[in-house]
Amino acid sequence: MEIFEKSCTHLDAAKQEIAKTIIGQDEVVEQTLTTLISGGHVLLVGVPGLAKTLLVETLSQVLGLSSNRAQCTPDLMPAEILGSEVLEEDAKGKRNFRFIEGPVFTQFFMADEINRAPPRTQAALLQAMQEKEVSIAGKARKLPKPFHVIATQNPIEQEGTYPLPEAQLDRFLMQVNVDYPDKEAEREIILSTTNNETNKLKSVMSAKELLDIQSFVRDMPVGDHIVDMILDLVRGLRPCLDAHKLVNEYVAWAPGPRASQALILCVRARALLRGRTAPIEEDVLACAAPVLRHRMALNFKARSQNIYIDDLIFELTKNI
Repeated sequence: MEIFEKSCTHLDAAKQEIAKTIIGQDEVVEQTLTTLISGGHVLLVGVPGLAKTLLVETLSQVLGLSSNRAQCTPDLMPAEILGSEVLEEDAKGKRNFRFIEGPVFTQFFMADEINRAPPRTQAALLQAMQEKEVSIAGKARKLPKPFHVIATQNPIEQEGTYPLPEAQLDRFLMQVNVDYPDKEAEREIILSTTNNETNKLKSVMSAKELLDIQSFVRDMPVGDHIVDMILDLVRGLRPCLDAHKLVNEYVAWAPGPRASQALILCVRARALLRGRTAPIEEDVLACAAPVLRHRMALNFKARSQNIYIDDLIFELTKNI
C-alpha cells in the first residue's frame, strides 16, 4: 500500500497548490486531475474569463511538467504544431536535413481555442493524442512521457470556427464544462486577483511520479458490479429495441467501446483522488457526463425540444 499512500499524498498536495490560484472551480479541477492521472487528454469548454488558460498553466507548474502552448487560428499550419525539416548547409558545403521540433514535443501541450484551427491542423494532433508519437517525412518521432493535450474551446463564439470531428473528440478522455463561479467564490476572485500579491506555486511531484500514479490507477481493482454499471450505462445510450424510449427518440449516434474504457479509467482515478483503493457507484455517476457527453450526439428533434445530452445521461443514471 506504499504506492497508494504516496499517490494520495502527492495528489492532496497538488489540490492544495492548485487551490491557491484556481478559485471556485473545484469540480473542474477534480475532473481535470482525474483525466491527467488516467493518462488522458482533456477538453475544457467554457466562455472567456473562467480561468481555463490559468488552470493549464497552474497544472503544468504543480505537476512538474514541461509545457508549450499553441494559440489556434484559422491560418495555423500543421508544421507550426508538429515541427518541420529544414535544409542546412555546413561549412564544407554539404547539405543535410535537420528536424526542428514543434511545440507538441512537450509533456503538457495546450491547444488554446482548438476549434479555431482548420481541419488539417486539428487532424495533425490525432496521431499525437492516440499513439504519443508523430510521423514527419516518413519517420515516427516519439513524444515525451507523460504526454497530455489540454484543449480549450469557446462554446458561444462559433463564427470562423471549425467544429472538432467525432474521431478527434473521442480522443479526449473527458470534456469538462467550465461554468461561472458562485457569488462567494467570485468575491474571493476579485479581491485576490486585483492586488499586488502573487501566489508562488511549487512543484509537488515529478513527471516520473505522475507516471507511477498513472500506472497505479490501471492496477486498481474494480468490482464486477461497477463494471456492469458502466456497461449498462454506455450500452443503454445506444438506440435499439430494448433501449430507453428517450434514447430511441433523441439519440443520433452513441458512445462506442472506447467510452467504456475511458469511464472505467476515470472512476479508478476519481477513487484515488478521493482517497479510496477501489471505485464505488458514486464515482461512476460523477464521471458519466464528462466522459460521455462528447462521445454522442442528439438529433434535431431533441435540439428543437431543448433536450440536452447531460439531461439524458442523468435520466439514464437514475435507472442504472
